[in-house]
Amino acid sequence: MLEPIARAVQSNSAFRAICRPLSSAWVNLSGYRRYGMRYDDLLREETPIIQEAIARLTRDETDGRVYRQKRAFQLSLSHQELPLTQWTKPQDDYKYLQPLIEEVRLEHVERDAFNSMTFVKK
Repeated sequence: MLEPIARAVQSNSAFRAICRPLSSAWVNLSGYRRYGMRYDDLLREETPIIQEAIARLTRDETDGRVYRQKRAFQLSLSHQELPLTQWTKPQDDYKYLQPLIEEVRLEHVERDAFNSMTFVKK
């Protein structure tokens, strides 16, 4: 139901030109970059799909994720922010977990489709 609306919004260059500065301001106001975090560090880990995607991360990505979360928690407890030079830059805020989440989601959809198949004996 929302797909046609999403396609219309994405294909409208004037609307995107208006929304791009607003989206950048929104991300800056959210504050997670002040603590050196990335967008995917904020995703809730309670769902099985995200848990499985996190388990598929490389050791370096997992260590970086845990370090960023612990540092942000410590800074939050002490009511401090990182110096401006250490904030996450927009080009460094890439979605490292999203491809894995999509891969796991598609595997779950395929598994559910396979498990719901009915076999007819001839």
